[in-house]
Amino acid sequence: MGLRVCLVTPFAWSRPHDVNEHVGGLARELRVLGHEVTVLAPSTRAADLVAGRRALLDGVSADVIALGPALPVSRRSRIGVPVGVRANLALALERGRFDIVHGFEPALPSLSYLALRDSHALGVATFLSAERLGYPPGKPQRKRLLSRIDALLATSQEVAAAAALRLPGDYRIIYAGVDAELFQPEQKRKLIVLEWRPAERQLARSVLRELRELPEWELVLLRTKPLSGRPTIPRALSGRVSVRTARDGASRAALLNDAAIFVPALDGLDRVSLEAAAAGAAIVAQPRLREQPELAGAATARLAEDEALREREGRQNRKRAEGQTFVELAHEHDTLYRKLAKRRRVAPKDDPLTGREWVVCDLHMHTSWSHDCAIEVPDLLTHAETEGLGAIAITDHNVFGGAREALGATTSLTVIPGEEIKTDGQGEVIGLFLTEEIPRGMSFGDTVAAIHEQEGIAYLPHPFDRMHSIPDAATLRRHLAAIDVFEVYNARLLFDAYNDEALRFARKYNLTMGAGSDAHVLQGVGTGALRMREFHDREEFLVSLRSAQVLRRPKSLLYLQSLKWAAQAKERVR
Repeated sequence: MGLRVCLVTPFAWSRPHDVNEHVGGLARELRVLGHEVTVLAPSTRAADLVAGRRALLDGVSADVIALGPALPVSRRSRIGVPVGVRANLALALERGRFDIVHGFEPALPSLSYLALRDSHALGVATFLSAERLGYPPGKPQRKRLLSRIDALLATSQEVAAAAALRLPGDYRIIYAGVDAELFQPEQKRKLIVLEWRPAERQLARSVLRELRELPEWELVLLRTKPLSGRPTIPRALSGRVSVRTARDGASRAALLNDAAIFVPALDGLDRVSLEAAAAGAAIVAQPRLREQPELAGAATARLAEDEALREREGRQNRKRAEGQTFVELAHEHDTLYRKLAKRRRVAPKDDPLTGREWVVCDLHMHTSWSHDCAIEVPDLLTHAETEGLGAIAITDHNVFGGAREALGATTSLTVIPGEEIKTDGQGEVIGLFLTEEIPRGMSFGDTVAAIHEQEGIAYLPHPFDRMHSIPDAATLRRHLAAIDVFEVYNARLLFDAYNDEALRFARKYNLTMGAGSDAHVLQGVGTGALRMREFHDREEFLVSLRSAQVLRRPKSLLYLQSLKWAAQAKERVR
């Protein structure tokens, strides 16, 4: 069964752009594979904008939807996306109900960034240039963006390395993609095509110099970017040198299919080199060309004078390009999308505990066994009963004594023995239904494994509380399948946005949700809890969580924290 996929580009769909060619080719082949693909983009055409608005009102069914007028976009842009365009994007994401939202060049202030930041779907980001990595400027904003991206893609190792400096993670290298039917080797003319850049005059001069010694050859200076000026052509070569502007693949195809030799610009488009390879041209690619652009002329002359070498390299380039077509690119993305879709858990529809009574359960609290808490276990149990709780989890910091003491006490409460375990630099993990203490300082994965070895439940507390140590995005996703319960409400967090982020994350993957007060003083007990069906063991607890409801009973955090500090000060005086 196909997926609903949304591809978002920051560049005007009405204008030629290498990113849009990548998006367009990928979208076309993904549709062939059975996916329902919608491209969201700005546009400069009034007709596109009218059609885009109509598509939004009709339910997001068009192949391409123009969300608003195009604005200049670069890494130095300070222009925000207009409010109306943001509203259209939000409407498209809501009505589209996409399984995958894939943003291209999201490190620009653009639609791609906003789509990945605001979408509730699985997120994929593709970076195609190391020159488009300036946004967002703040580290907290970049962390939030990373937490909402499920896969990071880059079109080269260089781009991946540059992107990882600002958005660290595990990058998968893909290719730009090429239409192998549009670009095909034809009868080659004695034609050299040079991708021209105004700042690379030495490269062009070296080829022009050698062209004087190749009287049967012609040279085309190819401009692939707008406003790139016009090169100077020596008068003696004016009959054999011409200038062409071709900003999209369709306009470059006929030229490259005829060309025998292609000279890429030092900072040229990777796509154009791949198109030349698919067309069967021999490509000038000397190892030290960037340091010595003059070598391009000698390499061009060598290829021009050796037909056998030229043809052999052309065949090799074509074979290489056949493995980097849009068809292959779509198959690679199809595999990735389906793998990501499996992260979403499917909740069983039946509820065998329907007839049970409801109880209020606080899954996160501390006793005097924790270094930062002064509540004695008997006092905690008595107060929890008074507050109307039916079940509690004792989760002291790195010790199991408080849970063991509570299990041995006489109480009407259902006590879940647990421990909040500090990992080695990746936050904390709570183990529920434990039988013995787990040491602190292990890796995140080893801590979770130790919990499961006791047939315990791995409960992840305050996963997005950036005021404390938390697991990074890569660690969180690497171990997502091993996390049994995800805390979506913690009553002690300073900023409620951290709880909102956790709730958003849990809904995205259909995770089992938990909540707790994280109480360190009696007055905080029960301020965060679940209303759930009565349970008697670990298995029934997990079943009961499926229908549980989060209860928020907040009290002033300043009040609760001051009580905690006062209790700690009193202990120090003693």
